[in-house]
Amino acid sequence: MFSSLASSWLSSFVGLVAVASSVNAATYSVSDTFIGPSFLSGFRHENIPDPTHGRVTYVDQATAVAQNLTYANGNTFIIRADYKTTLNAGGPGRNSVRVISNKQWTTHVIVANVRHMPVGCSTWPAFWTTGANWPNNGEVDIIEGVNDQSPNHSTLHTTDGCTMNAANMVQTGALQTTNCFWQVNGNAGCGVANNKPNSYGPGFNNIGGGWYAMERTSTKINVWFWGRNEANVPADVKNGASTVNTSNWGTPYANFVNNNCPINSKFGPNNIIINLTLCGDWAGNVYPSTCPSTCVDFVNKNPAAFRDAYWDFASLRVYQ
Repeated sequence: MFSSLASSWLSSFVGLVAVASSVNAATYSVSDTFIGPSFLSGFRHENIPDPTHGRVTYVDQATAVAQNLTYANGNTFIIRADYKTTLNAGGPGRNSVRVISNKQWTTHVIVANVRHMPVGCSTWPAFWTTGANWPNNGEVDIIEGVNDQSPNHSTLHTTDGCTMNAANMVQTGALQTTNCFWQVNGNAGCGVANNKPNSYGPGFNNIGGGWYAMERTSTKINVWFWGRNEANVPADVKNGASTVNTSNWGTPYANFVNNNCPINSKFGPNNIIINLTLCGDWAGNVYPSTCPSTCVDFVNKNPAAFRDAYWDFASLRVYQ
């Protein structure tokens, strides 16, 4: 009888340890906080040719600040495209901004409080992570879209040998493409469409934005979105808490799993990137008939159309 009781106690203890371990695995502590001016010290401006061949010129930090394309003060960090200059068709593209974090992370959670994202015909904003020697360390697109076309899509891009199956994914969004390998389907990656129309573009801005969060572990990558006034925004997300517990956040809209994708080997240390390009490989190729002229011609001749083509971050926190 003692042996039976001991065995029962031991089984219960092991079960409790397993549950506790599972809960602890979902708890993270803040390691990096970026608010207002700390974006300027935690990120650097990339003055590089646009890898996606957009009609932009990415400028350095000094130029961006001088031209008011980057503004950091209090709890506001804004990066934007120029909206004053008419371009010469044979000259450089419209000045814009691409910033990359100085640090890299592996297992981590990102929580971004975003008030406004760039909108307008030809726009292609992105908030994403990637590592050195792309695509060998993977890419996670948290926010990405073109030409104001809602909803938001979150997408993985990897080397060969990573696919997704909707049957294995517990999520509220809809899987759009299954192969994450960058060399198939025009580098479409494996993407999930958000189930909320106001997750992207004018609809997002009209509600005052909201919070995007991404959790990356060795076995999964999850993405959540909560609009500004939703009743179910987790308190630790809304309040910028020093610790977060992702097990309390409900079902993510994107749940990338490792059933057919060895996430631990496909994703290495990643930087965070925030950028805005115009036209290029995606926005230019699907430029809608509802927008004027051609994509490049529109960018060249209509500077005022880009007055609302800006990111406004209230905060960005990384937890580990």
